Amino acid sequence: MKDKRTSIDGFIPRRPGSQLGDLHDEKKRAALKTPVYQALQSDDDTLRETVGQRRVGQGIGRSDIDESLRSIGTDEPTKKLSRRQRRRLGKGSKKPRSKTRRILKWVGLVLLVALLAFGGYIAYRAIHASGNIFQGNILDVLTQKQVPLQQDDNGRTNILILGTSQDDPGHDAGNLTDSMMILSVDQNNKNAYMISVPRDLYVQYGEACDSGYRGKINVYYSCVGGDGTSVDGDRAALTKTAGFVGDIFGLNIQYGVNVNYTVFRDIVNAVGGSITVTIESRDAAGQMDSNFDWKCGATTKARLANCPPHGHYIDYPNGPVTLDAEHALYLAQARGDAYPTYGFEQSNFDREKNQQKIITAIRDKAQSVGVLTNLGKVSSILDSLGNNLRTTFQADEVKTLVSLAENIKDADIHSISLVDGDTAVMTTGNVDGQSVVRPIAGTYDYTDLQAIIAKKLSSDPVVREGASIVVLNGSGVPGVAQTKATALKALGYTVTDVGDADTTNYTGITIYQVGTGMPETKTALEKLYGVTVLTTKPPVSPAAGTNFVIIVGATKTTSN
Repeated sequence: MKDKRTSIDGFIPRRPGSQLGDLHDEKKRAALKTPVYQALQSDDDTLRETVGQRRVGQGIGRSDIDESLRSIGTDEPTKKLSRRQRRRLGKGSKKPRSKTRRILKWVGLVLLVALLAFGGYIAYRAIHASGNIFQGNILDVLTQKQVPLQQDDNGRTNILILGTSQDDPGHDAGNLTDSMMILSVDQNNKNAYMISVPRDLYVQYGEACDSGYRGKINVYYSCVGGDGTSVDGDRAALTKTAGFVGDIFGLNIQYGVNVNYTVFRDIVNAVGGSITVTIESRDAAGQMDSNFDWKCGATTKARLANCPPHGHYIDYPNGPVTLDAEHALYLAQARGDAYPTYGFEQSNFDREKNQQKIITAIRDKAQSVGVLTNLGKVSSILDSLGNNLRTTFQADEVKTLVSLAENIKDADIHSISLVDGDTAVMTTGNVDGQSVVRPIAGTYDYTDLQAIIAKKLSSDPVVREGASIVVLNGSGVPGVAQTKATALKALGYTVTDVGDADTTNYTGITIYQVGTGMPETKTALEKLYGVTVLTTKPPVSPAAGTNFVIIVGATKTTSN
């Protein structure tokens, strides 16, 4: 049936009993126990009536409707307006931001995004470069734990460092190892030894190389695949070369490192661009090698102007000198093989000594300027070295390497010479028409070489002192002195002579020390035999260089 109710200004009167605000859906009304009320406000904000609240004695009237109509548009909008809508409203809206402020905001956002992208790129480059340098998961570099390095039976970590010139355009035989060095580190006692491997050492390769089955040792790395074209190939060659050199020197060499010219320059530049090296020449004038004068210029005038005072690129007096990366690189190569020259009488041997000094100087400078503790500098170095430096270290061993570089003192870094003093086991010679380095004991005879290395790197202080001991028979019983000498050698002592004492009337063990020093050996002998070492003159005159004389008497102690 059609609703006959008429509207009042657009409102349709409700059924009797209805109130404005009632819910006409029975189910919703049942669910909502409390009716919804809305306060009607007057122009002066005083509370007038509540819609939906029944007035006493009357229903809804025209005044209620008028009041509702007046309130329309005066309430705050319930929906938040956009900035554009607020600007359109005009009066009462917020003042819009200036164009300059909006531009600055967007520029800031663009810069932020660019910085984040650049940081990500740098991180990627560092990770990628580090992956070329170290093995394993490169993220292990970030580990807080220091993973111990591999060790030999003496508790030492031995590292073979090879220097090549593969990245030097026009350099003849760039794959040959211009420098070879063994770095032996005791990570527990914090000391290190450097041993230069003569690049001209004549060896047998054990396989066919370009030069045949024998030749100079500097050929071996490239012979077994170290050519700079493959990360995996270079690492395999490093491992094989470390084993080859280790067999010659009687060492277990656990790690290998290959450095080229770019690596050398970048490292020196990374530690501040210069290092200080002390020149110690036998020549009072210092050291000069004219082989690199081409770097000063093509004419005498240019050379004098560019390389004062004498026009030589490598020309230094004895004492401390400061070198930039380029001069340090060429000093590391100098061996006086071009006339005029002085201060390089031992040629390669002098070069090897300078190389050891340069490595120590780089380490000292890196420590002094805080490079090893600066993540930004380390990342930059890794980025620049990634295409040139090769190692067989694992990524999680990096923190241990850095710690050792920081904590080993200069006084605890030693050099082992193979050509000087009592450690001279190498000499020069001519083999197969080549000028080479070979053992004094004979070509391919590395017995003395291995003995001196074992002595210097032993964990036993008695073995390291290497005191010369003479054992004499004072008992009259044949063979007693030789038996005692054999037992001492088995314990690591150095027995240089066995013979008879001046008489056969000795009893027990009598020990004399000749000269001073050798405290570890003295203490060990006293403990071994239960006697006090005498510092008086022994009854016999031993050969020069003898440190202790042991006389074995005719008692039960001879069985010791």
